Amino acid sequence: MMRFVFDEHRAAQAASILLDRAGGSMEYIKLIKLLYLVDRAALIETGSPITGDHYVSMKHGPVLSKVLNLIKQSLPREDSIWHKYVQRQHFNVKLVDTAASDQLAEYDSDLLNSIFDSYGSWRSWAVVDHTHSLPEWTDPGETSIPIDPADILRYAGFDSNELRLAVEQAEAAYSMRTQLAMAE
Repeated sequence: MMRFVFDEHRAAQAASILLDRAGGSMEYIKLIKLLYLVDRAALIETGSPITGDHYVSMKHGPVLSKVLNLIKQSLPREDSIWHKYVQRQHFNVKLVDTAASDQLAEYDSDLLNSIFDSYGSWRSWAVVDHTHSLPEWTDPGETSIPIDPADILRYAGFDSNELRLAVEQAEAAYSMRTQLAMAE
């Protein structure tokens, strides 16, 4: 299983860009799907996702696990970066404050805007239906099933050598980021 370190700051900044483009709010299921599509595209194009979140198949398609948990938290942590910018209201999320994009590269912002240009005008459930067509999604019924990012790369056409290299690079980055986090 390819591993990445979740970056709440980058996830909040990515959500901020998408919500801003949507006029400040959208259904949270659509935001989760757009963020998944962005992470998936970044993974395929660069070998590294924007958020570093864990992917899971759920009844309504693939999702970013930690982002979903942040959205569904009824009592957010006081130090939550996510909740400083994004808050849930029933089935919607709204942009509370625009996050700076200092944690995102120009590539990240361009990709977020590209995904929004492609899917932002779609109804939420049309985006859900689209994610059901992705080859890495498996219907888990009422539970969830982890999605290995390596499977996404395999379905995208990576050969065994490209896949091995991508997994090795991801593992090296994961090891470095976890060691840095422990040192802080």
